[in-house]
Amino acid sequence: MLLAHGFLRKVFEVFERYKTSIDMISTSEVAISLTIDDNKNLKLILEELTSFGNIEVDENQSIICVVGNLLSEKEGVLQEVFEALKTIPIRMVSYGGSYNNISILVDSSQKDKALNLLNEGIFHL
Repeated sequence: MLLAHGFLRKVFEVFERYKTSIDMISTSEVAISLTIDDNKNLKLILEELTSFGNIEVDENQSIICVVGNLLSEKEGVLQEVFEALKTIPIRMVSYGGSYNNISILVDSSQKDKALNLLNEGIFHL
């Protein structure tokens, strides 16, 4: 939330109360996108989060990780990934939390296609 000091802490506290780990996160000035693996307490979490703003839930999503030695220091890596996945709708990207990992969220129905395209586009198999 724009200029709201402590906003992220408050959001994370909701997940802490319900002992729900966050797998992947991407933030901007006015939005938080995140993934969880365990939706056991999702209804309760959503009830609390609605007081902070609009909430959308996408189900059946898969995280694909591109892993390599010092990916963040190599030129053009992200361009290669996006070029390989140009026909796949990408819901979220997390890049920069690690020097060795790019995480991409796609609809689970696109997972196999995305993995094959990455293999062809990046590893040239």
